[in-house]
Amino acid sequence: MNATPNISLDVTERLAQLLERLDHSAVPVGADQYRSVVMHLVHEFADLAPSVALGPLLDSYPAAAEVYENLQYPHAGLCRSGLDAAMAAELRAKEAIARAMATPPAPDAAHVQG
Repeated sequence: MNATPNISLDVTERLAQLLERLDHSAVPVGADQYRSVVMHLVHEFADLAPSVALGPLLDSYPAAAEVYENLQYPHAGLCRSGLDAAMAAELRAKEAIARAMATPPAPDAAHVQG
C-alpha cells in the first residue's frame, strides 16, 4: 500500500490551514511569506491526484479552494463556483433584457416639441 497520496494530502491540508490563517491574520503578512505558502500549495496541488478527499479539504479552506479553482480555470472554468447562483443570474439577466426590448422607448423630448 502506497502512503504517498495520504502524505501529500496531509501536506496540502497543512498548507491550506496556513494560507487560511494568513488570509485572516490581524497582523500584516509579508508578501514574500504569502507568496511562498501559495507557491508551495500550487506545487502540492500539481502533485496531488484528484481524489474524493480533495473536495472536503477545499470546502474547509476557501483560500486554498480559490487557488485550486484558479489553477483549474484554463480547462475547467470556475469548477468550484455554485452553478445554481450563476444560472439564476443568467436567467434574471435574460428576463431583464426581454422586458427592456418589449417596452417601447420613451418619446424623445425634441420629437415631442415638433
